[in-house]
Amino acid sequence: NQNSNPVIGKRFELVESNEIKIEVTFEKHLQNQILKALFDNHIYEEVAYEIISLDNNHQQIGSGLTGELAEETEETALLEKLKQVFGLAVIRHTALTGKKVKKLALCGGAGSFLIGAAIASGADFYISSDIKYHEFFDANGRLVIADIGHFESEQFTIELLFDILSEKFPNFAVLKTGVKTNPVHYF
Repeated sequence: NQNSNPVIGKRFELVESNEIKIEVTFEKHLQNQILKALFDNHIYEEVAYEIISLDNNHQQIGSGLTGELAEETEETALLEKLKQVFGLAVIRHTALTGKKVKKLALCGGAGSFLIGAAIASGADFYISSDIKYHEFFDANGRLVIADIGHFESEQFTIELLFDILSEKFPNFAVLKTGVKTNPVHYF
């Protein structure tokens, strides 16, 4: 019509062109951001798109993980090992259960939302951070919740990402910071 503004050709002129179809799989919570990016960057006034819901459960994707120690260990020995490995001055934890530890659940960063999943998994110990006072009661003697600190639980991520990116992209100069950004200090 008179209001059209073609990128290729002229108004009222039939133009044929090769087009590209792009298919993207994304998590549902990203849909609004993806559509906004599409609308902001598409060259036509009218964007042709279709969203097909897959409704997959993504069984192997999540925020936490579980695993088993090679050998059972005492709860205090595990706490000592956590202090050593993570360089901790202190660990906030629930009452010890008096049982040997075999199965661990872990979530880096703020992981209180996974306490129920850690219990349901049969974990003996749940290691995470940013656990609030009343959330410690959720353990109820079924496992030990160990809050090792937010920064402390994520501190090795930079090194892991550096190694992965360096291996996957050997022709790129991958740099990592040496600056510690933990705003929490212990006395």
